Amino acid sequence: MAELGAVEILLAEDSEADAEMTMRALRKNNLTNQVVWVKDGAEALDYLKRGGQYAGRGPTLPKLVLLDIKMPKVDGIEVLRVIRSDDQLRSIPVVMLTSSAEERDIVESYELGVNSYLVKPVEFERFVDEVSRAGCYWTVMNQVPYSC
Repeated sequence: MAELGAVEILLAEDSEADAEMTMRALRKNNLTNQVVWVKDGAEALDYLKRGGQYAGRGPTLPKLVLLDIKMPKVDGIEVLRVIRSDDQLRSIPVVMLTSSAEERDIVESYELGVNSYLVKPVEFERFVDEVSRAGCYWTVMNQVPYSC
């Protein structure tokens, strides 16, 4: 999706089907016009650090990163590690939105500072409801400092 104004959500998801379901869920709260979808962890880092194809984008950072764990090139755990170790990025809320319910992924995500960990429900309606609530909470209800 094209960046028209301030990006509210950076969606890092390699599965087109899961990305479409996520967009559909966000659409329930009119959040899809402020979403940038990237298909792997390397592209997510390029977006956040204004590298590669995103070198010319504006300075505004997303209000939320929705991050899958199992992605090509750079996995979600490594993206989270980079976000939390970067002074300019560390305050961005990160929600793991993943199929992995593995305890080691959950533990490592929280050790690295993830704000929330959501396992994608198999049932479509539950998936839509959970993503819709998470997107609304983190981009509309959650308060962040102006410097973010």
